[in-house]
Amino acid sequence: MIVCIAEKPSVAADIARIIGATARRDGYYEGNGYQVTWTFGHLCELKMPEDYTPMWRAWSLSALPMIPPKFGIRLKEEQSVKKQFAVIEHLFNQADYIINCGDAGQEGELIQRWVMQKAQVKCPVQRLWISSMTDEAIREGFANLKSQTEYQSLYLAGLSRAVGDWLLGINATRLYTIKYGQNRQVLSIGRVQTPTLALIVNRQKEIDNFKPEPYWVLATVYRDTTFTATKGKFTSKEEGEKAFKSIEGKPFEVTSVEKKEGKEMPPSLYDLTSLQVDCNRKYGFSAELTLNLIQQLYEMKLTTYPRVDTTFLPDDVYPKCPQTMNGLYQAKFAGQAPYAELVRALGGKALKKTKKVFDSSKVTDHHAIIPTGIVPGGLSDLQLKVYDLVARRFIAVFYPDCKFATTTVMGKVENTEFKVSGKEIIDPGWRMVYLQPENPEKSGSSDKSENSDNSDYPDKSEPSEKSAEERTLPTFEKGEIGPHTPTLTEKWTTPPKYYTEASLLRAMETAGKLVDNEELRAAMKENGIGRPSTRAAIIETLFKRHYIRKERKNLLATPTGIELIDIIHEELLKSAELTGIWEKKLRDIEAHKYDPKQFVDELKEQVTDIVRQVISDQSNRHVAVTSEEDLKKKKKTQKKPQPPQDPTGQPCPLCGKGHIIKGKTAYGCSEWKNGCTWRQPF
Repeated sequence: MIVCIAEKPSVAADIARIIGATARRDGYYEGNGYQVTWTFGHLCELKMPEDYTPMWRAWSLSALPMIPPKFGIRLKEEQSVKKQFAVIEHLFNQADYIINCGDAGQEGELIQRWVMQKAQVKCPVQRLWISSMTDEAIREGFANLKSQTEYQSLYLAGLSRAVGDWLLGINATRLYTIKYGQNRQVLSIGRVQTPTLALIVNRQKEIDNFKPEPYWVLATVYRDTTFTATKGKFTSKEEGEKAFKSIEGKPFEVTSVEKKEGKEMPPSLYDLTSLQVDCNRKYGFSAELTLNLIQQLYEMKLTTYPRVDTTFLPDDVYPKCPQTMNGLYQAKFAGQAPYAELVRALGGKALKKTKKVFDSSKVTDHHAIIPTGIVPGGLSDLQLKVYDLVARRFIAVFYPDCKFATTTVMGKVENTEFKVSGKEIIDPGWRMVYLQPENPEKSGSSDKSENSDNSDYPDKSEPSEKSAEERTLPTFEKGEIGPHTPTLTEKWTTPPKYYTEASLLRAMETAGKLVDNEELRAAMKENGIGRPSTRAAIIETLFKRHYIRKERKNLLATPTGIELIDIIHEELLKSAELTGIWEKKLRDIEAHKYDPKQFVDELKEQVTDIVRQVISDQSNRHVAVTSEEDLKKKKKTQKKPQPPQDPTGQPCPLCGKGHIIKGKTAYGCSEWKNGCTWRQPF
């Protein structure tokens, strides 16, 4: 008998149907020479400290560091887990061979390997490796089964990650809870969560310590067009006024007019992080919600495997793309076919194939997230929003480049040089895909989150309004001269922005580096902190531990979160860059480039050193814990800001230049368009 084991019951049901195991039994399906059973995610876990020795049950500094001579696994203490494992163990013991049908990734490999180890499997094991749950993909996967030994490095990387998280998380959590938390509440320390918290805390401190400084910008209006002085930023008003007087009343001369044509390539396909970023920016979705929704679409066979960190497709997917387009062509929501015209515009010729989309060398386990071509139906509004993003991105990569012309006009008054630029779209190309409403079902258009960024364009270019650079300029001729109206505008430097989930995900992806360039960001992914599939859970953990809170869209650290990072002196625990190096080593283990034993040995040494340093700390520092009750009390006792006596006349407390104006949910500065960030919620 051949035994197949999937990661969840719904996946097992699909596999059983395809291979003919149609008889339902208690805990498995059977038929056609197969038995198909399942786990519920993790049935097994690494042993806890007390499983190794009773001395480790109590939390004490004298027991640290806890480093088992050999790590072991145990079955989770849940009745449903024990019952299902008994079924699996019975089937495994009678199997001729086993097919591992776990999720095709590092975590999926680890889940099933641990179950097989616990059941002491002796028979051969093969691996089903698929990127979508369509019937065709499952059949193709069973026709191309591989030996499980080919995925040994994937398992070792997952095991090293789990052991590393145990070593650091359990030792450091007990260490800091006892030493600085006064044993009142657990101070959770994690290999990924603590550096992520440090990113938020450090950004918040930058903002809190920021002191706005005034500066003056010299500009002039010529033929209803504002030209800015190329060296017109002054740190003192006197300098600015001197420059202003030097050009006042003197003629403006156009010195050059340069027009350049350029192209903008379509955005890359989605990996999980970029999809989470777009969903947060456009709809205010949390990273966890986006992951749950795209996982649902995957299980509904509508999109491919979601937990991916590549934006490329292998070359062998290209022949299947017309079939996928046909499925999108047929898609209808509320009687409308939102993609039909977009797909029709690509008809009559072969889809373009570029290295930016199709590159097998950039794909390891799984390719970018794309639609499967199955015609969607019965989607909830939230599912539809995510599906629509994936569908439009897939269509867009086959569209031509956006063609534009950039005009730069230079002018001068006396010895002062001025400049203005304008951008004109000549042929929208791929941007046509985003000119239609992003949600094809009208019923969902009214419930956009107040936190959303309602821009129509994807992550690489998101103008919610036409920016100054995208305006069309009047026609200027070199050498023309005329009158102008100079201006000297006072402005204020602005602090960095708080992290949102979107910007935090990007920071995690690049180990805290501020990277806007798409190609450079992709190159830094190997050193990101956490994996795409775990980053959402890390952010949720920070919320649950009351280390961070959300204020509208912004992520703010609580007093506990700030104090915890302040009290940690060991850079290894809170440095995003160092944690990114660990992630790189784990990827190298997966690629046969690094020894997993060396990774664990290094971590053991580092944990031992951290324990020694903290225990020897003679200070009397401690962390004041913020509980759920504390947060509720604080919210109740917080006084609502009183409306200004004169909302249109009171000066802005930040910049001093503008006055306070009343919005829908907050008071703000009238100079917000010029960069003032003062805002006070009602």
